[in-house]
Amino acid sequence: MKSLENSWALILGASSGFGEALSIELADCGMNIFGVHLDRKGTLPKVAEIVSKIQSKGRQAKFFNINAADAEKRSQTIQEMIKTLDEDGNPGSVKVLVHSLAFGTLKPYIAEEKKQMVTDTNMNMTVDVMAHSLVYWAQDLVSNKLMGEGGRIFALTSAGGHKVWPTYGAVSAAKAALESHIRQLAFELAPSNITANSIMAGVTETPALKRIPGSEKIVEKASLYNPSKRLTTTQDVAEAIAILSLPQAHWITGNLIGVDGGEDIV
Repeated sequence: MKSLENSWALILGASSGFGEALSIELADCGMNIFGVHLDRKGTLPKVAEIVSKIQSKGRQAKFFNINAADAEKRSQTIQEMIKTLDEDGNPGSVKVLVHSLAFGTLKPYIAEEKKQMVTDTNMNMTVDVMAHSLVYWAQDLVSNKLMGEGGRIFALTSAGGHKVWPTYGAVSAAKAALESHIRQLAFELAPSNITANSIMAGVTETPALKRIPGSEKIVEKASLYNPSKRLTTTQDVAEAIAILSLPQAHWITGNLIGVDGGEDIV
């Protein structure tokens, strides 16, 4: 995809699941990758492996091990990105921003004991990381002129934004807020020819899914009812976003786009 060559993508949540697949797929398309992730020592070798795969394709990879919802860390990362792009002689070349952060509470709203219920701290953390952080990263990219005309913003959501599952309330609220933020960004950035879309992936076996209590039932149901007779894969989603990143997709904005093999219609 020559139109993407030598530009940059910023992937929030780049070290596993959708973010990992996207980092590699967009590098295949010719993009350099900024990756934001939060990993402990035990999983850092996996991050190094992803970076190595990107570099093996002749692309640059610069990863930041930070809390994406930390304002100070975000500011420092933006400054590092500016420095990298200036040294690269390619300022303002971030063409794609992907929000794929999956870190939130899985406590129920109502339980027999108060200590088992979601707290305001739990709720605020979940929605801040999984929804509001998108707005702040988009603000910084645009205001610092790292992203301009032709930019693409994508947020990974799921059917959980409009369906109910036990203990998923706070995450569901975050997904609904994330979709709302995308609509607003699409509206406000349209004059700048920057698009914003929510990508609703089907049930996909990722580390985030496996953390949900009863996830095996979700997988079983999706496997049974998906008209395509299989689960969604991270590669399915990565390929869809790569296509939507092309200049020809400039008129697609403000949408909730299903990448699920028809799963949500049944």
